[in-house]
Amino acid sequence: MDESAYKLKRGTWSERVCAFEKTVLTKCVYCSQIEKHNLAEREVVLCQDEMHRSRCFFLYQLLRTNFTFTLGVTHVEEPLTHAQEMRLQCGGLIGLQYVVDGTTEVSDVVSLVELAEQRFGELTQLPFQEVVLAAKVHYRYRR
Repeated sequence: MDESAYKLKRGTWSERVCAFEKTVLTKCVYCSQIEKHNLAEREVVLCQDEMHRSRCFFLYQLLRTNFTFTLGVTHVEEPLTHAQEMRLQCGGLIGLQYVVDGTTEVSDVVSLVELAEQRFGELTQLPFQEVVLAAKVHYRYRR
C-alpha cells in the first residue's frame, strides 16, 4: 500500500483514532476502550466509545497546553517530535495517575480519567503543576 492510500484509509477512521495512540502502541499505558487494527504493516488504535474519545482528546489538549514549557515549545499549535509526544502522552498520563492515587502504572486510561473527574470535579480543575512535576519525576523514556 502506498503512502497516499494509507493516509486515505486512515482518514476514514480519523473520527475514531485514540488521543493517546502513540503511548498505547508503546505499551506505556493500557485502555479498556481501544481496538487495534493493522493497516499497511502499521497499527492504528481506535476508540470504541465516542464519549470516552472526546474526554480523552479534551484531556490531551489540556496536557498539551500545560506541558508547553516543559516540552520547550513556544506555541501550543507547534508540531511536536515523537520524543516530545511521548513525554506529553505517556508522561502526562503517568503524572496524572500519580497525582490521583500515588501510583505510576496506568492500567486503564478511561478509569483514570473518570477517577480524576471524581476527585477534582472536572478536567479543567486538575492540578497541572503537580501533574507536570510528577511526569518529570516518574516518566523515563527508552534510550
